[in-house]
Amino acid sequence: MGERKGTNKYYPPDYNPAVGGLNKFLGTHALRERARKLHMGILIIRFEMPFNIWCEGCGNHIGMGVRYNAEKKKIGMYYTTPVYQFRMKCHLCDNHFEIKTDPGNLEYIIVSGARRQENRWDPTENGQVVADDKETVKRLYDDAMFKLEHNSSDKQKSKKASAMIDRLVLRNDSKWKDDFSANCELRAQLRLKKKELKAKEKRDNALLKKSSLAISLLPEHEDDIKLASLLKFKSSTSAKEKSLEAKKKIPTTLAAPKSLLKKESLGIKTHSQVTLVATAYDSSSSSETS
Repeated sequence: MGERKGTNKYYPPDYNPAVGGLNKFLGTHALRERARKLHMGILIIRFEMPFNIWCEGCGNHIGMGVRYNAEKKKIGMYYTTPVYQFRMKCHLCDNHFEIKTDPGNLEYIIVSGARRQENRWDPTENGQVVADDKETVKRLYDDAMFKLEHNSSDKQKSKKASAMIDRLVLRNDSKWKDDFSANCELRAQLRLKKKELKAKEKRDNALLKKSSLAISLLPEHEDDIKLASLLKFKSSTSAKEKSLEAKKKIPTTLAAPKSLLKKESLGIKTHSQVTLVATAYDSSSSSETS
């Protein structure tokens, strides 16, 4: 196919090879429609969206990787690196947005017409290796003491990371090299975790059913378990049970004078008062016998 496309070209009868190539003879550009604004310094290219954005015209989300026919033009220089700007039309509305390159930070910047979906993070938090910025590189060339301190800190970082690297290499040789064993071990761990989650769900459902609640329970924390173990709750008894216990404490036969046991003469109306009278009589009788 490549050979056929290369050789199967139509040359008009009045074609003069002395003029130059076929495009020059026909007065057209090799890029055809892509070069229709080349006299303005604009080239039509196929631009792929480098990150997720929100269109300010229609408010729709445009995902990373969506491609557009963009107008590319040079707007400046960063040292010896050209800075380009791309203008394209949203495929969902009539809004245009512009994006330019940022060679200093190795990034793209939205100029107008859209806003970026912020999902960036600090690479140092993930333990990633971060390249030195421009100021640090400049100081490394100019300041000898800073370069010496930078090299010593790099050596300390390499010493800390060497132990972890050795463990990874050892694990790779022992476990991860055998794909079947690694897969079996991983599936066993996932199976065990799944059983634990099912058991926890069963306990939570039983507790919610017992309490007649319809809320989501959070996982237990060690501090909460320790605090709950330190608390002691006394069993609560009803008033009826208390009265029964008081009746049991009243003696059935009392060898006391009738004047002490008559409710009318003493005005005794409750079981507690009877108990107090009986107790007083027992203490007085025991003192007399002694």
